Amino acid sequence: MRRDDAPGLYLRYVGISLRGQMQYRASFWMLTFGNLFAAGVEFLGIWALFGRFGSLSGWSLAEVALFYGIVNTAFALAEGIGRGFDTFPGMVKGGDFDRLLLRPRPTALQVAGQEVQLMRVGRLLQGLVVLGWAMTALPGAWTAPKLLLLTGVIGGGAYLFIGLFVLQATLSFWTVETLEIMNTVTYGGTETGQFPLTIYRPWFRRFFTFVVPLGAMNYLPAPLLLDRDAGGIPTWVSWGSPAAGVLFLLVALRLWKIGVRHYTSTGS
Repeated sequence: MRRDDAPGLYLRYVGISLRGQMQYRASFWMLTFGNLFAAGVEFLGIWALFGRFGSLSGWSLAEVALFYGIVNTAFALAEGIGRGFDTFPGMVKGGDFDRLLLRPRPTALQVAGQEVQLMRVGRLLQGLVVLGWAMTALPGAWTAPKLLLLTGVIGGGAYLFIGLFVLQATLSFWTVETLEIMNTVTYGGTETGQFPLTIYRPWFRRFFTFVVPLGAMNYLPAPLLLDRDAGGIPTWVSWGSPAAGVLFLLVALRLWKIGVRHYTSTGS
């Protein structure tokens, strides 16, 4: 398959997946509102925290709300697009991955397109609402460069979370029993990224900056987005932070190819 055929093929996969989900519209709307409600309750907990203490290590509610909106918007996009990788261990365990290998199409493309969850729009909307409120509550004007950086940070975060889903799927080529540890950096990563990394211990901050670059969504771009003290972070690093998510996904896809080469069929 030519590279220029890949986007069209992926869109056809997405269309099939979405048409299948819309066959049961009542279930779709219930799941969508369920995601919206669950995410809303989560933010109410943060609101209550600030209502009790006023600030968190010098960070205001509006600043933390900005991080919350960025992380949850990025994660909702990634979970909707990369859900196929999240459920991939079941395909390996059941031997269904063999069918994908027989098709003359990239396996990563097939896995990504087999399940695109439209119901994640609930979490996406909730993240956007919190993000919009934070932008209006924060002092200072949102200039075009700031909006450009904010958009890039959300996009880079989505790539980062998709990369984490790809890594989790890649591990299943060797084991399908101990993958829960990956949830600490996927679903657990959303909890971590909702707060500024400066509140965590140095070793924890270094891990989520240089190993899993979650800091590229809040810690690194914060000086430019919030007009705060840079704390030694160069301006070019803040502007380049969205690229960390893209690079992380490219590395994850390279590891995926290694995993595919080491795949051993179940024989079923």
